[in-house]
Amino acid sequence: MRNLITLSHGVNESEYSKILFSNVLVTRKRNLFSGRKWRTIDIITGVTILSVHLLALFAPLTFTWGAFWTAICTYVLFGLFGITLSYHRNLAHRSFKLPKWLEYTFAYIGVLSMQRDPIFWVSMHRYHHQYVDSEKDPHSPIFGFWFSHMGWLFDSGYILEKYQERKNVEDLKNQVFYRFIKRSYPLHTIAFAALVYATGGFSYLVWVVGVAATSGYHVTFLVNSACHIWGSQVWNTGDLSKNNWWVALLTFGEGWHNNHHAFEYSARHGLYWWQIDVGWYMIRFLEALGLATNVKLPTEDHKLKKSLASLNKFK
Repeated sequence: MRNLITLSHGVNESEYSKILFSNVLVTRKRNLFSGRKWRTIDIITGVTILSVHLLALFAPLTFTWGAFWTAICTYVLFGLFGITLSYHRNLAHRSFKLPKWLEYTFAYIGVLSMQRDPIFWVSMHRYHHQYVDSEKDPHSPIFGFWFSHMGWLFDSGYILEKYQERKNVEDLKNQVFYRFIKRSYPLHTIAFAALVYATGGFSYLVWVVGVAATSGYHVTFLVNSACHIWGSQVWNTGDLSKNNWWVALLTFGEGWHNNHHAFEYSARHGLYWWQIDVGWYMIRFLEALGLATNVKLPTEDHKLKKSLASLNKFK
């Protein structure tokens, strides 16, 4: 489909480049490295993510079955409970409620995944939905694949330009737990890495912190990049969001991204039985235990209205 939301009337599409194997146009430019101011937080973020990637390169030299399976468990724990259930569906969209002790437990697992603190993560994601695929979107592919995938993380100047006050996450700022995590965030990730090394040695550090965290980074980033570039768009959302089955498999259901943008409040992203959504299965399990309450889902009437709008759009 055409990238209509980024082009004004009379603009020639040939003036812009397309992202490979897609019709998404790169209509904005932002230099990822030169010609911009590097702030301290950009350098710290860059060094941290680079260090985790470099650590992962030692994986073939340090392989043990114990380290491997621990890394797999860590990937599932961090990705499913920390990012998918906590950061995204519970905190960012309030798709369901948890008892505070369980909400904080899942959020702390998200902290250990090394994807920034809950206040920052949730704030950026809410801005993404508010300004999706516009100049104010924190990570739209209209700035290019790599910017949407991870380049935006190292450009705090871009964030400051777009969001001066950052008042979209007051519900978390009002809680002592989240304020404490924000102030002390680096200490928790350092302590986790030290604990892994102390209990398992260098091989476990490589696989649990290096491999699991690096994998977690990129599958999360693919939702921001790939799911706004490649896949199918079945709902009239007015943006570039796509349903992407292979990203959904890697991210416990987050890849049904066009569904999510159509019904962003929904706890269920895979809206049909064949759309595998492990995050939703876990929410249903927690609901059966009486731990997840106020679980939000789109009504059939809401889906019908979206379906009719989508049919009219694509006629």
